[in-house]
Amino acid sequence: MTERLKEYRQQLIEEEKSAATVEKYLRDIRAFLSFLATRQGNPAAPADPADAIDLDEIDKEVTVAYKEYLTARYAPASVNSMVIAVNRFLRYIGKAHCCVKPLKIQRQIFCPEEKELTRAEYVRLVDAARRKNNERLSLLLETIGGTGIRVSELQFITAAAVRRGEAAVYCKGKLRTVFLPPRLQKKLLHYIKARAVTGAVFVTRSGKPIDRSNIWREMKALCISAGVAPGKVFPHNLRHLFARTFYGLDRDIVRLADILGHSSIDTTRIYVVSSGTEHRRKIERMRLIL
Repeated sequence: MTERLKEYRQQLIEEEKSAATVEKYLRDIRAFLSFLATRQGNPAAPADPADAIDLDEIDKEVTVAYKEYLTARYAPASVNSMVIAVNRFLRYIGKAHCCVKPLKIQRQIFCPEEKELTRAEYVRLVDAARRKNNERLSLLLETIGGTGIRVSELQFITAAAVRRGEAAVYCKGKLRTVFLPPRLQKKLLHYIKARAVTGAVFVTRSGKPIDRSNIWREMKALCISAGVAPGKVFPHNLRHLFARTFYGLDRDIVRLADILGHSSIDTTRIYVVSSGTEHRRKIERMRLIL
C-alpha cells in the first residue's frame, strides 16, 4: 500500500497540483488509513498506516462510518475537504463505488466576528511585529494583506519582482500578475538592498522559502502583544481581509476573483461575506420592526 501512495503522490504532481495540495491530500488519506487500521483490528499499526491496510476490506460501509466519524469531530467544511481527498484516492485504486457524498452546507451569509480579522487588528499585528524588530514578519504581513497573495505564492515575490513592482505568479495551472502597491514596493526595495537579496524575498535563516508553518508560528507569537484573539491569527485570514477590503471599494466580484486567482466566483463569494455586525445593521436599517 505504501507504494500505491507513492504512485498516487506522483500522479498528483503530474496533474500539477500545488505542493500544499499534494501534502493535504496525502495527510487526509493517511488519516483515513489510520481509521481503517483501527477498524480492521490493528490499533497498534506500523509507523505508516498504509502498511496495515487490506484494500479488499474497504467497502461503502467503512467509508460511510468514516464520514460519520469525521462529522462528529470536525466542522462541516473540514469534513467535506477530507471526504473529497479520500474519494479521489478511492477512485484511483478502483473503489469508486465506495465514495461518499459530502455534507450539504447552506451558504454562509455572514462571517462570525470571532473569526473575522478587522483592519484595526491587522494594524496591531503589523505594529507588534515592528516592536519585536521582526522586519521580515511585518513586511510579510503587509505583503499578503496588501496584495491578497497566497502563502504558497510568496516564493514569486523576488528581488526582480520587487524592482518591477509586479510579480508573475504561477499557481494551480494559471499565470497571473500581482501588483505591488508603491508604498509596499518602497519598503521591500529597502529591505532587499539592506540584505543584498537576489532571489526570493521571504526566506528562512537557512535560505529556504518560508512556509505556512513558519509564518503561522511567528504570527501566533504576536497575539498577546497585539491584543488579537489567536483564533483570528493565521496567514490565510490576511488574504480574506484583502478580499473584503477590495470588494468594499470596488464591488466587482469578477475582478476580485481574477486578482485572487480563483477559477470560480463561488469561491470568491466565501471571501466577501459581511460580518455578523454588518448583517445586523442592514436588517435594522430596513425598519420593518414597528
